[in-house]
Amino acid sequence: MPCTCGSRILEGFVPFYSATVVERLRALGAVVLGKTNTDEFAMGSSTENSAFGPTRNPWDLTRVPGGSSGGSAAAVASDMALGALGSDTGGSVRQPAALCGVVGLKPSYGRVSRYGLVAFASSLDQIGPFAKDVRDAATLLGAIAGHDPRDSTSMPAAVPDFSAAPSSAGDLKGVKVGVPKEYFIEGMQPDTEQAVRAAIGVMQSLGAEIRDVSLPYTDYGLPVYYLIAPAEASANLARYDGVRYGPRVAAEDGSTEGGLWATYRATRGAGFGAEVKRRIMLGTYALSAGYYDAYYLKAQKVRTLIKGDFDAAFAEVDVIACPVSPSTAFKIGEKVDDPLQMYLSDVFTLNANLAGICGVSLPCGFDDQGLPIGLQINGPAFGEEKMLRVAHAYEQATEWHRRKPAVLPGDSLSGLG
Repeated sequence: MPCTCGSRILEGFVPFYSATVVERLRALGAVVLGKTNTDEFAMGSSTENSAFGPTRNPWDLTRVPGGSSGGSAAAVASDMALGALGSDTGGSVRQPAALCGVVGLKPSYGRVSRYGLVAFASSLDQIGPFAKDVRDAATLLGAIAGHDPRDSTSMPAAVPDFSAAPSSAGDLKGVKVGVPKEYFIEGMQPDTEQAVRAAIGVMQSLGAEIRDVSLPYTDYGLPVYYLIAPAEASANLARYDGVRYGPRVAAEDGSTEGGLWATYRATRGAGFGAEVKRRIMLGTYALSAGYYDAYYLKAQKVRTLIKGDFDAAFAEVDVIACPVSPSTAFKIGEKVDDPLQMYLSDVFTLNANLAGICGVSLPCGFDDQGLPIGLQINGPAFGEEKMLRVAHAYEQATEWHRRKPAVLPGDSLSGLG
């Protein structure tokens, strides 16, 4: 089936092989219904940066579903599918899951093969499942996880029975839950903070020991991410040149003067959207001669410090509980002209990608507009079992995951994108 990544530069492209995760799901009997909308090349937090137009949130069709994998989140939330896949580079599974009131799981880097995934930022990308509840998410993770010799970043680690983790004891006695003070910041939507803190209280009532932890390099996550991710994207997207695949656009004057470079400029100018162009330029600048050490290399060093924060915290606690997004779903068009505000939507999720750890988003309440709020539970690298046990225990002690949006099959779904 066509693979466009929400971009005109891949219009009409049909790949000649399937991703490993799709092969594994089909081998187990899964039925693939189709592909869902995404921000172009997964670059966005609202699924508005797609050549096919925006996806709408099933809870309120005037609002975004989050991004970049907003189409998958909206499909699961509106009962179009029992589960879906997305790619999480800086929060693109967890954030739309939170905004659409479903479960979204980002596996540890290397847990799931990236073979067949269209690359955005290769050291950050990870494929993860969306589902209606934690048990279904665990089942999907078990189906797609495991070593793949076709992906050099795939770890040769044994795959536990993830579906058994939600079946373990419902209490959380003996579990240490860390709460990072850096994730409760000024400017957060009050409803979000209240719901997440209430969720932490539920975990405590289930027997968990709640501990304050500190992740002091948290504030550096956003600038580090927006150096590393665009830098890797600028290299990965260099292959889209109108020569090997996708449409080719001739120079405006129709001449051949300039040859290959004129074709590149015309093809990329017409094929890439504004956000993709912005990130390519940021990344190319960060990698350019004279700036590589000052920007990209320095960002990688700070990334190591961010990972060290999590390593130190997980030496004291089993999981970390925090918000997924500073706010609930915002109006379509509200942030498209303010890239910085859009980037801040991922401020609580992107550090997990920089550190390579696992994380899951699950519903923990609603704001005063009736919009879903997500709780994020992070586990150490390859600590999905423990993370799933905590998530399932919380989920079973609450009713948030059982609520459904007003838009359901049989209603008008044409606006979902």
